Amino acid sequence: MTHEKKQLSPGTQAAFGVVGLVQVAFAFLAFWDLAHRPATQVRGPKPAWIPAILVNWIGPASYFLFGIRR
Repeated sequence: MTHEKKQLSPGTQAAFGVVGLVQVAFAFLAFWDLAHRPATQVRGPKPAWIPAILVNWIGPASYFLFGIRR
């Protein structure tokens, strides 16, 4: 049995590329903020946020929504 490999259109490839780039930038921004923010302004231990930020969109969003003391 043979399977035909389906190709994504160039527009879809570009969209996936942009979404991936935004996700990486969001995680980078969260890591940068975590590294430069004093521990007194972060909820919970700073090392615990490192693996949390690695969880796709949820990690960085959680850090910015719940991890920073306001």
